[in-house]
Amino acid sequence: MAQDKVPPQAVVFDFGGVLFNWQPARLIQSVLPHLARTDEQALGLAAEVFQSFVPGSDWSEFDRGALTWDETRDRIATRTGLPAQDVHGLMAAIPPHLAPMADTVAWLNELAESGMPLYFLSNMPRPYAEFLQREHAFLDRFISGVFSCDVSQIKPNADIFETAARQFGIAPERTVFIDDNVHNIKTARSLGWRAVQFQDAGQCQADLAELGWL
Repeated sequence: MAQDKVPPQAVVFDFGGVLFNWQPARLIQSVLPHLARTDEQALGLAAEVFQSFVPGSDWSEFDRGALTWDETRDRIATRTGLPAQDVHGLMAAIPPHLAPMADTVAWLNELAESGMPLYFLSNMPRPYAEFLQREHAFLDRFISGVFSCDVSQIKPNADIFETAARQFGIAPERTVFIDDNVHNIKTARSLGWRAVQFQDAGQCQADLAELGWL
């Protein structure tokens, strides 16, 4: 049997956009509607505030655990010109925005019941990581996980994948990694992981079945 057809020994899930809702533009529209009257405005402001995957950006450093809440708020306010109160309100609205995605949670439970070892690898600032772990009992389905804030590393950099593989005691070539972001998928594949880009639970399950991985 070809190596890539050998059943996986573990599955590693991303959180935001896979297991939990994460739609920055929709968040902006709900919290700062006066600044995001159109979808285009919302997308532009979300990109400006969160600077996704910009090395050394305010939010990346918050993800990495290198900045406190107040430092992050103040840096974003200074950089964007938004009032600090508005930035604080936006940051405070994130925990309820990170609602569990029911279809993925149901699939996670099925995998757990089947005996599949489950882990997570997530970019997540400490306040939100602590909130999710406190509020959602289904996270006990995971044997272990890595939050960026706990290891001072962030996706899509290779080092956090290497840390995760070492901490979980898994072989990347026998592990399925699921993430919605193409940059993270590319890094995982370059390191030998079996990576599948997530759009929704049904699509991801179908892709994995087609590949013979689950």
